Amino acid sequence: TLIHIGQRHAEKAKILLCEYGESHFQEREIGSLERILPLSDGKAVAWIHIDGLQEIPLLEQIGSAFGLHPLILEDILNTEQRPKSEDHGDYLYIVLKLFHEDTGGVLIPEQVSIVLGPNWLISLQEKRGRLFDPIRERLRNEKGRLRKAGADYLAHALLDAIVDSYFVVLDQFGEQIESLEGALIGRPSPLTLRAIQALKREIISLRKSVWPLREMLGGLGRSDSQLIRAPSAPYFRDVYDHTVQVIDTIETYREMLSGMLEIYLSSISNRMNEIMKVLTVIATVFMPLTFLVGVYGTNFKYLPELEWRWGYFTLWGVMICIAVFMLIVFRRKKWL
Repeated sequence: TLIHIGQRHAEKAKILLCEYGESHFQEREIGSLERILPLSDGKAVAWIHIDGLQEIPLLEQIGSAFGLHPLILEDILNTEQRPKSEDHGDYLYIVLKLFHEDTGGVLIPEQVSIVLGPNWLISLQEKRGRLFDPIRERLRNEKGRLRKAGADYLAHALLDAIVDSYFVVLDQFGEQIESLEGALIGRPSPLTLRAIQALKREIISLRKSVWPLREMLGGLGRSDSQLIRAPSAPYFRDVYDHTVQVIDTIETYREMLSGMLEIYLSSISNRMNEIMKVLTVIATVFMPLTFLVGVYGTNFKYLPELEWRWGYFTLWGVMICIAVFMLIVFRRKKWL
């Protein structure tokens, strides 16, 4: 029995079919899988895109129609998979993560599954998005070699779009890091610390999803699968190079955030040291004054200075002179 694992999205599944070849293109939204079966002849490529994983009977129909192994269907419904690829001979299964920000600016992962066949491709997303719209636009307008190539090149285009979306996320991270650097130069607050920690958690989350992708794409670029033809292999290696760039940027940002965290802690420590220095100076200045006040506050009957007419004012003068003298000494020694 198939069970959905992960966050549920209350969206009805939407099926979009694109059939294309070098001289034709057809796109339509369909209500059920029966309307697209059987597929066109081998000269045309059929791209079936499904938004929403809530309708398990639909996935069971897909598995039956395309001969997908039940474990593949389980992996599609388990949205907590790590990026990987599996070659099953007649088809190739690929899973990876897509990231977007919610209304609160928190990075949300979304699983994308791709099943590549000889002349067909099935892509599945957890919810509706516009990431693949430029690819459909290229198909409509006959731009590039997409219409002339096979389903394997379409798989490359989808992977390339997802990896390129990581650069958009990293650009947003870069802007946040610049903002945090400005806050660190000024007077950082506990809010700055929380922002650094939150951004570091998101960077680590992105790294966990992208790191296995490098190995997976490297394997696809060197794959001897019949589903990835020799002319398309260099394009998969190009996506691999982009993934390496993403990982390098992630590592750079992670190190920068670790350094910023150390700078914040050092700044707080230095500020505390400054406060303690001021308090120490105040306490040191008052030590001799406290001694004098303590001497003349003793409860003895005979104190010579008690009978002096100007004794009180003399005591004040002595204490003020001592305090001023000590402050001058501290200033010259650059303790203040």
